[in-house]
Amino acid sequence: MECISHLTPNYARLPVKFVRGEGARLYDEEGKEYIDLLSGIGVNSLGYAHPKLTKAVCEQASKLIHISNLFEVPYQEELAQKLVETSYGRGKGKVFFANSGAEANEALIKLIRKYWRDRGEDRYEIITFKGSFHGRTYGSLSATGQPKLQEGFEPILPGFVYAKFNDIESVKKLISEKTAAILLEVIQGEGGVNPAQGAFMEALYRLTRKAGILLAIDEVQTGNGRTGKYWGFQHYGIVPDLFSTAKGLGGGIPVGALVAKSEIAESLTAGSHGSTFGGNPLAMRAGLVVYEELENGLLNHVTRVGEFFKEGLKSLGVGKVKGKGLMLGLELDKPCKDLVLKGVQKGVVFNCTAQRVLRFLPPLVITQEELERALEILKEILL
Repeated sequence: MECISHLTPNYARLPVKFVRGEGARLYDEEGKEYIDLLSGIGVNSLGYAHPKLTKAVCEQASKLIHISNLFEVPYQEELAQKLVETSYGRGKGKVFFANSGAEANEALIKLIRKYWRDRGEDRYEIITFKGSFHGRTYGSLSATGQPKLQEGFEPILPGFVYAKFNDIESVKKLISEKTAAILLEVIQGEGGVNPAQGAFMEALYRLTRKAGILLAIDEVQTGNGRTGKYWGFQHYGIVPDLFSTAKGLGGGIPVGALVAKSEIAESLTAGSHGSTFGGNPLAMRAGLVVYEELENGLLNHVTRVGEFFKEGLKSLGVGKVKGKGLMLGLELDKPCKDLVLKGVQKGVVFNCTAQRVLRFLPPLVITQEELERALEILKEILL
């Protein structure tokens, strides 16, 4: 009988089915072991079958998974406090919980516009950057500076203009009386693991202060310890007015968040925005475990093994190594999609982005020994 799939064909899946994991390793149906350098695209921050996370999720699932935001939700205040304390400082920010990075960015876009409307100003335009990626919903897709991802879904939403990443003059040319905010990733992930330059970030921050507009940062991929700090913007010594996050926040449980300075967040008045599933008890409990681990030495571990991995990639001598912590890319001089399959065949998982960049986002708990073995396999594939 012909095998018929009832799934939409929008994913180009690799020919492997993982059935379980442990730490930074995955296992397929035949029991073959793989070193995971992707962690579900930066989601499984604590790897697989993490004892504390597993215990907390199972315990919470036996009590209460969902209750809705019509009521006080267990653990929301506790996790919101962690996100604010690690960014703005206790009592200086507020959090809205969603289910994903795209939803967090939708909330961010809406808050930016409502903030100015509440002040009687007709500012709605948001400057983003070419090569950026902010999600696939209409608002976040319109903010994304990649025409190839918007193709076929036109017309995209108005109110977004795109500057050149790491080029402050291109930003200045786009500022007008309609400009509400500048939104960027401090490391463009989907765009090719492109870090913002220090001088550019400093100039961008000064520009927003001088122009009196908001600075928003997409920390969906760079946040929650991925780069060796709680938040990617902390590498640059700046503090944005608001930011979004998701991916590694729940350690595999879907959760996203918008974090904003208190005076800005006040514009999200009762009934102005919401989410049915956002901030459910299961996701909140998972997020608290992630932050407990980050506070108990995981950030230092990410910095240490991230530097080891970065130097190991450089030693291969086959391309440009980019990124921070455990968010790294290896830019080659040729398309790299076929290398992803070769990696799977040899027992290492990563992906290709921007056509020529191998992207590495391993679980934050990955060991140096596992990275050593992964580098050996990468050497076999690349050399």
